[in-house]
Amino acid sequence: MVNETLVQMKYARVIGLLAERLHVSHPKALELFYGSQTYKNLCNRANHLHNMSDAFLVDELLLEAKWGINAQAEGFLNVL
Repeated sequence: MVNETLVQMKYARVIGLLAERLHVSHPKALELFYGSQTYKNLCNRANHLHNMSDAFLVDELLLEAKWGINAQAEGFLNVL
């Protein structure tokens, strides 16, 4: 069983790191995070992606944005 409070805290840390890496506001990073395939995969606990480090998840989000997997990331591609 997964502690949902800890998972939500992980989301907050990942969003903070993402904002820092992209040099964007937290609301913009939040939009990118919640619109991502990575977030959808995190919601599926069977993937065990929630066990990965915050830095790993940020890297996944950046790769997703770079390769155009995330439609929400179109505005962020010029940052990458």
